[in-house]
Amino acid sequence: MRYDLVIFDNDGVLVDSEPISNRILAGYLTELGHPTTYEESIRDYMGAAMHRVHDLVRERWGKELPDGFDDVFHARVFAAFEARLRPVDGVAQVLEKLRADAVPYCVASSGSHERIRTALRTTRLARWIDPAHVFSADDVGRGKPAPDLFLHAARTMGVPAGRCAVVEDSPLGVEAAVAAGMDVYGFAAMTPREKLGGATALFTDPAELLDLLG
Repeated sequence: MRYDLVIFDNDGVLVDSEPISNRILAGYLTELGHPTTYEESIRDYMGAAMHRVHDLVRERWGKELPDGFDDVFHARVFAAFEARLRPVDGVAQVLEKLRADAVPYCVASSGSHERIRTALRTTRLARWIDPAHVFSADDVGRGKPAPDLFLHAARTMGVPAGRCAVVEDSPLGVEAAVAAGMDVYGFAAMTPREKLGGATALFTDPAELLDLLG
């Protein structure tokens, strides 16, 4: 099936940011008295919008995170991005081929617009991404696993949900894509394959993705 739109997640799919941001998040939560390991951060927050962090801390410890938590976290993440962030190996070639074949694509991420812009600029992937085709959970209010972000992206791009393919690396993202009625291809390079249940197909090398997309 040739899709009318390919929707890429950003963190972990286009840019290798999940190890960086989850180590920082786990450290910051622990610093604030909410002990969190890197593995727990990956399990609970990978692919999620920031409101999920606030919600789970409130649920588990009965406390609110301090004012300015998001700003401090993002400042630490952006500084680390500038020093260490890299594109996922092979993804630039995928974007180049989709553009050459005139296959429309966009980015739909739980991250803020500032985080997405910083990541794409730092990794030099911004040259392959139209700024008008970047969507954030900030645009819809509810992040993954709600389907709202993917539906918003498809609607803005003028494509029915059933003609879209989503590329995701997190269980929350796969769940959101399935809820949106879209095919979803799970990138299992970092996430165990069994945690991406519900995906249309799985891959571990971006070079495989072009064949999966038909």
